[in-house]
Amino acid sequence: MYDKLTKKDIEKMEQEIEHRKLIVRKQALEDVKEARAHGDLSENFEYKAAKKFKNENESRIRYLEKMVKTAQIIEDNSDDNEAGLNDTVLLYIEDDDCEEAYKIVTTVRCDVLNNMISIESPMGKAILHHRTGDRIYIAIDDKSGYYAQIKEIRKSDDETEAINRF
Repeated sequence: MYDKLTKKDIEKMEQEIEHRKLIVRKQALEDVKEARAHGDLSENFEYKAAKKFKNENESRIRYLEKMVKTAQIIEDNSDDNEAGLNDTVLLYIEDDDCEEAYKIVTTVRCDVLNNMISIESPMGKAILHHRTGDRIYIAIDDKSGYYAQIKEIRKSDDETEAINRF
């Protein structure tokens, strides 16, 4: 996997793992035990649902543990006047003649529908470490792309801040 994550991302994942192991797992086992006591397991929907939930919880724990184990921990090493991790950037898209704001985040936190783009995405790679006024080329693939200009960079250390329009 080797996802690039911040220390805060790792901490949140470790908290979720602990919660799932200590609280959710215990409740899931109780639910399975209670549903099993209701009798015939071949036609017992509660038992099947409880087993499914238990298995999904265990799967999520394994996934998070693997993410934490294989993560590459990164920090924002951009200058004060450069676009960096967790910064919101206002772009002027030349082809569309419009402005759009994007927040640059780690791969696990990206949410394109809310304008949170990954540092690994073509747009994120193009924006990272550029300054206000820079004209950047955002490559879609080897043969096509488009130009944008960085209008403004809003610095932020807060990973949870939502995108506010400029």
